Amino acid sequence: MGVITVIFFLFTILPGDPAKMMLGQNQTADQVEAVKRKYGFDKPLGTQYLYYLNDLSPLSFHSKDSADYTFLNPNKYNAKSLFSFGTTNVAVKTPYLRESFTKQGKSVTAVIGETLPNTFVLAVSAIIIAIFLGIILGIVSALKQDTWIDRTIQVLSTLGMSVPSFFSAILFAWVFGFLLHEYTNLEMTGSLYELDDFGEQMTIKWKNLLLPAIVLGIRPLAVVIQLMRNSLLEVLGQDYIRTARAKGLSQFKVIKNHAVKNALNPVVTAISGWFASMLAGAVFVEYIFGWNGLGKEIVNALNTLDLPVIMGAVLVIAIVFITINIFVDFIYAWLDPRVKLS
Repeated sequence: MGVITVIFFLFTILPGDPAKMMLGQNQTADQVEAVKRKYGFDKPLGTQYLYYLNDLSPLSFHSKDSADYTFLNPNKYNAKSLFSFGTTNVAVKTPYLRESFTKQGKSVTAVIGETLPNTFVLAVSAIIIAIFLGIILGIVSALKQDTWIDRTIQVLSTLGMSVPSFFSAILFAWVFGFLLHEYTNLEMTGSLYELDDFGEQMTIKWKNLLLPAIVLGIRPLAVVIQLMRNSLLEVLGQDYIRTARAKGLSQFKVIKNHAVKNALNPVVTAISGWFASMLAGAVFVEYIFGWNGLGKEIVNALNTLDLPVIMGAVLVIAIVFITINIFVDFIYAWLDPRVKLS
């Protein structure tokens, strides 16, 4: 509710007249008034907010005598009527994110449905790279504490956290997609699905995933390395680790069976936060690499002031973020028996 309220008032009050945005530069006064009447933009701000909640709510209310108003017309929802009282019909439906201003007749749900899977594939690939390499390098750094190996890993991880993603994206695209293209066979730009050479059907280009996934995974990789190293060093100093060693267990078994699992709690926290933020943070990476995901769609929507797409994308990202945080609570209970779900 907090996110819904903030984005509604932020994008309703600040940008300007949404009716003029929908019609473009060649609108007439009559056209503007017709659009305002159709979409409820002529209503008070509080009423518009209630309309917006009605659109998003699975349980919504509709007036039988309001076919002229799109906000109150149940036909746009494909809703299933439950019951009526007076002139009001109560229906159940999926949340309605409205229609794009620039893609006439196309719903925001369809726009997000076309782009979110690409962003999800990119984010999952990036987080897998960050988890796999980050845990391994973090363990190596902890076991080789204060050696040149440890210092080298720390310098690289600090550098990874310091460099902005858009700069890394430009650098990687130029070096591996342009300068070394002959050897890497990678392109500077490209998305997961592209038209074939005959322009007849879409084909999957997995090689286009490599560079943006690496760039997007650099910063979480650096964070995972630091957290894994520090957490493992702390765990290795615990009494039960000394007891395990005193029983004659090898260093590998001590690390594998006793230390790593208990050192993963802060790593899981970082991974969950980074994975959720990747859906929003992939904006620059997707735009630079031409990856047709939600981030690139947000940039295009901002450039064209397509407010429903922006608002819908922010809501989807917020839902994903909250869902992941809830899921992480269950992972905590599995990793650490001292954590109890209540």
